[in-house]
Amino acid sequence: MQTHSTVTNQTKDTQRLSSIDEIVRAPEFTTLISEWGRLSVTEALRTIQQELRSEDLESKDLSLTSYRDRAIAWLRSHREYGYQRVFNLTGVLIHTNLGRAMLDPDLVQRSVLASTHPTTLEYDLKRGKRGDREAVIRERLCHLTGAESAVVVNNNAAAVWITLNTLAYHKEVIVSRGELIEIGGSFRLPELMLRSETKLVEVGTTNRTWLKDYENAITPEAALLLKVHPSNYSIQGFAHSVSESELINLARREDIPLMLDLGSGALTDLKRFGLPEEPQPKHFIDLGVDLITFSGDKLLGGPQAGIIVGQKQLCEQINSNPLKRALRMDKLSLALLNETLKAYEDPENLQKSVRLMQELNIAPRQLKHRAKHVSAILTEKLPDFEVQIEPADSQLGSGAQPTTSVPTIAVTIAHEKQSRIIDLEQTFRELNPPVIGRISKERLVLDMRGADPLDELLSTLSSLT
Repeated sequence: MQTHSTVTNQTKDTQRLSSIDEIVRAPEFTTLISEWGRLSVTEALRTIQQELRSEDLESKDLSLTSYRDRAIAWLRSHREYGYQRVFNLTGVLIHTNLGRAMLDPDLVQRSVLASTHPTTLEYDLKRGKRGDREAVIRERLCHLTGAESAVVVNNNAAAVWITLNTLAYHKEVIVSRGELIEIGGSFRLPELMLRSETKLVEVGTTNRTWLKDYENAITPEAALLLKVHPSNYSIQGFAHSVSESELINLARREDIPLMLDLGSGALTDLKRFGLPEEPQPKHFIDLGVDLITFSGDKLLGGPQAGIIVGQKQLCEQINSNPLKRALRMDKLSLALLNETLKAYEDPENLQKSVRLMQELNIAPRQLKHRAKHVSAILTEKLPDFEVQIEPADSQLGSGAQPTTSVPTIAVTIAHEKQSRIIDLEQTFRELNPPVIGRISKERLVLDMRGADPLDELLSTLSSLT
């Protein structure tokens, strides 16, 4: 009898559980489904129901709010977050892990028309026939850099790869040992060159390379001279490298193209923002470099793209490579790049359309204003922690000017127990939207350059318990 009674009670309790379909359709779950997807939320609810069936339901909160909270906890533990917006308070402006350059909302809105309506992606209105999908991009890049022609692909690694594969297939490419870079994600230039079916010829040493090293390496199999701008590292002290001018003269003398990988690639003078001068493609095109590659989502402040500018004949060869189609940009990325380049044609109003320029130009008083409000909330919400406002340094990030810092204001949080700081950093990452800072010198540092929009950040921090 005792066993029968227990089973009967469990059956009655189970009948109290709402159906999963009923829960999913509730308004309380609309936002959750939008963020995580219907299938993932449904699986979370099934798991929760199974757990509840094995528990005493009399003492359980079976409200929709409780279900939602448990579903959120399950999703965070068992599912990837997806592409969730965050507050980047790390002090790294172009953060590779956080999406690199941010885009201006108005610029994005203008570009979205390319995806929500039919567009002249590959249609020539003048002739009424098929057109060139990169024609307008090529025109703008030639105007901005002084190059004869241009090619765009989906990122700079692809730009380097297809250039090598096109111009030096089964041939030799000569490059200084000090420029055989590795960037984020263990991406290494020598490995990319191997995949491009070119033969790497290393010259010089890690810290010193001379013109004679290049000269001595040239054979009938040499198809390309490659120079890599040290955008993500710096060799100082007992060092020497060969200038672009020297290599241009050598390339002309030996009738071998010179390729320059600028990496970050800036189309405006960064000195106006208090930063050191960054080499611009136009400068090297004017010098006589044959081909230049650079990124679209670093110092350019645009979408992910690999940009190649230079001699028309060489660009045409690259466009004829059968694998160019596999690396081409989609219509939305092309539209975003077009709008970004268009902004550079109007230098006086560049800051209005390129978010990176806006971030670099934030006034100190505005940073202090943000810090004051953030500090006030954190002091209230974290009484056991020491909250201070301090001067700090931001970095450009993504390999751009690695030795350069940008003065900023930060809110720092300290505690006598380091474990509390580590736990707090994780708590910040679990906020909605997540707040990403950095731990430095046993403190959690929140850079105020990323504290925008301020009212939303303050609201998010107010949810701390």
